Amino acid sequence: NAVFWEQFTEGWRERWKASNAKKSGSEEFSYIGRWAVEEPKVFPGLKGDKGLVVKDKAAHHAITAKFPEPLDNTDKTLVIQYEVKLQNGLECGGAYLKLLTEDETLHAEEFSDKTSYQVMFGPDKCGATNKVHLIIRRKSPITGEYEEKHLIGGPRASVNKLSNLYTLVLNPDQTFEIRINGATSIAGSLLDDTTFNPAFSPPKEIEDPEDSKPDDWVDEETIPDPIQANKPDDWDEDEPYQIPDPDAVKPEDWDESAEEFISDPEAEKPEDWDDEEDGEWVPPLIANPECEDHGCGVWTPNSILNPKFKGKWVQPRIANPDYKGPWQPRSIANPGYYEDYKPADLEPIGAIGFELWTMQNDILFDNIYVGHSLEEAEKIGNTTYIVKFEVEQAEEKASRPKVEEPQAPPTTWEQFKEDPINFSIQQTKMFYTFFQRDPIFAIRTYPETAAALGIAIVTVLSIFFGTLLTLFSSKPSPAPPKAASESETKAETETVAESADATPTETTAKRRSKKN
Repeated sequence: NAVFWEQFTEGWRERWKASNAKKSGSEEFSYIGRWAVEEPKVFPGLKGDKGLVVKDKAAHHAITAKFPEPLDNTDKTLVIQYEVKLQNGLECGGAYLKLLTEDETLHAEEFSDKTSYQVMFGPDKCGATNKVHLIIRRKSPITGEYEEKHLIGGPRASVNKLSNLYTLVLNPDQTFEIRINGATSIAGSLLDDTTFNPAFSPPKEIEDPEDSKPDDWVDEETIPDPIQANKPDDWDEDEPYQIPDPDAVKPEDWDESAEEFISDPEAEKPEDWDDEEDGEWVPPLIANPECEDHGCGVWTPNSILNPKFKGKWVQPRIANPDYKGPWQPRSIANPGYYEDYKPADLEPIGAIGFELWTMQNDILFDNIYVGHSLEEAEKIGNTTYIVKFEVEQAEEKASRPKVEEPQAPPTTWEQFKEDPINFSIQQTKMFYTFFQRDPIFAIRTYPETAAALGIAIVTVLSIFFGTLLTLFSSKPSPAPPKAASESETKAETETVAESADATPTETTAKRRSKKN
């Protein structure tokens, strides 16, 4: 049911015609920019999918395609949808389309910026200005002149290098909607006086262009006070804003004879210094070390606000008794007033066209739909744009420079294994530093160090106290036996012999008898 549906397949040259319009009074062409139908070069997406491409930068381009039959939008929904792919981005230029008015000039003249159109829709960007245009041209039934109605606060255009889908819907209930990539960006009523500038219906009243402000009209709200016309006698404009503090007293140790800064006695003249070329060498100044504990140089008291200061005298002002308020010309009935009840009912449309100037080339247009069915436009977007966008998005993501994932910092054990001695020293220093300020924080932050130090302290104390305990609890060692004299040895020998020859005791005899 589309009035116009273009995918730039074979035969596109028969449907589209580049403009050969010439500059006024010249044989030079106004539109020298070239057009081509080709596959995109940046994130190409679907293989074999071609579009209409702006080939030259910093050039005017214009091209049109006639509709098989004029589009009549009376009491119908109008849907305009197309894809834009800014392969080189967009710094300054337009990528909008126009629906051209069906009239005699459309078929008799070359397409140009003078060609009458009904709707202009699409992205436009230059510098800080970035918006999606929606301009509807309406003819005044009173004057017969056309006026462009501009959407106020249009959405920002997508200026990435992927394909972006722009959709405009004009409904028979006089509402509109703009979608970008299928999502609603702005919607409203064409009849709202604050939505378009100027509004579709002119104001009922206007200011009388022949009215002028009366000579005796007083619009000055205040006047100088006539009672206080002269400056008071005690008003001294020469009084300074600040004065030296009269209560300030020079400190007793202030030495005015000593200079606050002196020449650096250790400074030496550079060897390559040439007095004739560089001038006389002067050593740099340094703070006088004798003035570290007291002030030096000329003493001056601190400044304070001057209680007598009043500044420049200005005559006071009072309310003007003759004040009438701001003057405004009187309102009269607008002779050009009319009610535009159905701005969505456009005049017959006979063609579609791109009339652009851009600093960037390789802008690609594709899948252009003009019709009366939003459902049909959505189906086209789902089966063409969505599929293409997903492929392009994957290509764009794959082209990004790979960012190495940050490695996790080494664990405490890994740091210890790498350099156990230095690591232990550093951890101990840090623990000691924080322990002096906040012991609990130090223990929580360095639990391993705290535990190691605790074990070390317990071990040292255990060894120390164990040694002390051993020393104090041990008995004196017995004296070594004296060497027996020869007489004593003899006596012991005789005693043993006597014992051997002695009669066994009863107990011994019994034990032996039992044994035998």
